[in-house]
Amino acid sequence: MNPEDDAPAPFWMPFTANRQFKKAPRMLVSARDMHFIADDGRKVLDGTSGLWCTNAGHCRPKIVEAIQRQAAELDYAPPFQMGHPGPFKVAERLKNLMPGDLDYSFFTNSGSEAVDTALKIALAYHRARGEPSRRWLIGRERGYHGVNFGGMSVGGIPGNRKTFGNLLPHIDHLPHTHDLEHNSYSRGQPAWGAHFADELETRIVALHDASNIAAVIVEPLAGSTGVLVPPKGYLERLRAICDKYGILLIFDEVITGFGRVGAPFATSLFGVVPDMVCIAKGLTNGAVPMGAVVVRKGIYDGIVNAAPENAIEFFHGYTYSGHPLACAAALASLDVFEEEKLFERSRELAPYFENAVHSLRELPHVADVRNLGLVAGIELEPLAGKPGSRAFDAFLRCFDKNVLVRTTGDVIALSPPLIISKQQIDELVGTIADVLREAGRA
Repeated sequence: MNPEDDAPAPFWMPFTANRQFKKAPRMLVSARDMHFIADDGRKVLDGTSGLWCTNAGHCRPKIVEAIQRQAAELDYAPPFQMGHPGPFKVAERLKNLMPGDLDYSFFTNSGSEAVDTALKIALAYHRARGEPSRRWLIGRERGYHGVNFGGMSVGGIPGNRKTFGNLLPHIDHLPHTHDLEHNSYSRGQPAWGAHFADELETRIVALHDASNIAAVIVEPLAGSTGVLVPPKGYLERLRAICDKYGILLIFDEVITGFGRVGAPFATSLFGVVPDMVCIAKGLTNGAVPMGAVVVRKGIYDGIVNAAPENAIEFFHGYTYSGHPLACAAALASLDVFEEEKLFERSRELAPYFENAVHSLRELPHVADVRNLGLVAGIELEPLAGKPGSRAFDAFLRCFDKNVLVRTTGDVIALSPPLIISKQQIDELVGTIADVLREAGRA
């Protein structure tokens, strides 16, 4: 694309410096397996699974063919008072993947919608069981739960919140767990920081009273805020406190789901079963928008059985909930994950990936390296007065060297497709190392 061409001007790009991009566009025109193809013909190694979503790599034939077949057979079916086989099949597959009694799936079109749906389910559940005073929703500082009003409200990233006023009422936040003084350069879960969960009991329950609190929502691993790995014992403490006070626990696994952390889901890896799990992204390998909330049987039963017979039990849903093409993509993606044993592959590659990213520790301006499964965050020392600019410069330099990384603030975040090879891990990390050395000499 010619930078002087006016063609891209009408597109208001999301989470993008529009003016900067349109002066020097970075355009991707095709993809296959581990690589994008840029408009100048360059092969670009994908170090981010697109946007944390193409866990099985790009344009996988089985997924592509499933979408094509479905589009020719049933392009759309209304999800209100009607059905088609797709979402029932996907829900059954998800039930078999999830631990415990996480049995029922409510389908959405994105992670943002999944989060808002989960918050509404929490409020509806407490109302159905005779505790309508439970209205408070508890998020966490530096949490990211999408960009709808509910998700922004429980989220804790200032830049996502400051423009939009008061957001939802009855919201409070736990502290985040990241502290460079105590847990920098941790390999996997930090040993320090589980006590941050106690704030739920000692401050939030003490302030609002448990009888007013509906749910706590956290990312097991916070991705978009810079890869914050949960300290050992932290999630277990949250679960115990929620159980003690009858508070629902929601895991936002939009990023951590479908093999990213070396297990099907973080709830599987950590052995902590929440009351609801929000998923999206990897569910369809990024091929068609789809999200879901997977809930425990008791929550579904509590809402459904409290309503009069033949009445709508939960007044919520989307035109595209369980869309036929999305379901076809999800079923094919789940087949690929299973047939190629990609969750197991993620677990097997994790130690090699960990050693590779931690080799960056001594390079110029590196303040921390942290990892879990096939996720890593390389935190850089910020330039004085220019937060985020050092990492963004590294992003641009990596792209010039045919490697795609993601940045959030001054953190380089890596989440490559689970099909990545050891040689490609070396290329990915080696390119970042070259960029950091060059920046250090500048």
